[in-house]
Amino acid sequence: MKALNYVLAAVFFLFAALQYNDPDPLLWVAVYGAVGTLCLLAALGGHFKWLTGALTLTVLVWMGSLAPGMADWARMGFPTIVGSMKAEAPHIEVVREFLGLLTALLGLLHLLRLAVRAPKA
Repeated sequence: MKALNYVLAAVFFLFAALQYNDPDPLLWVAVYGAVGTLCLLAALGGHFKWLTGALTLTVLVWMGSLAPGMADWARMGFPTIVGSMKAEAPHIEVVREFLGLLTALLGLLHLLRLAVRAPKA
């Protein structure tokens, strides 16, 4: 599990570094950086259940705010979101953000599972 947490930390730090050209880079660097930091701390033996839970809740609320855009995308028949890196249609940015948050959520759920299983100090 330690190796997986190091890999996840590296992946989330890479995601954070790639946000430089996003319309709202600070939010994404903060989210991906926080998940990466929590993964690194978990690899080193630290489990921060409350912090991880709070970030998980934040990500879920953010995803909920994007849910109407995801529903619109589904009603459109799931048009491509990978035609170009520039978001040429409104649904493209919403879908990409939702999927980015889903990725962060999966990392956070992994960390919560580890935190719950961690022996009490």
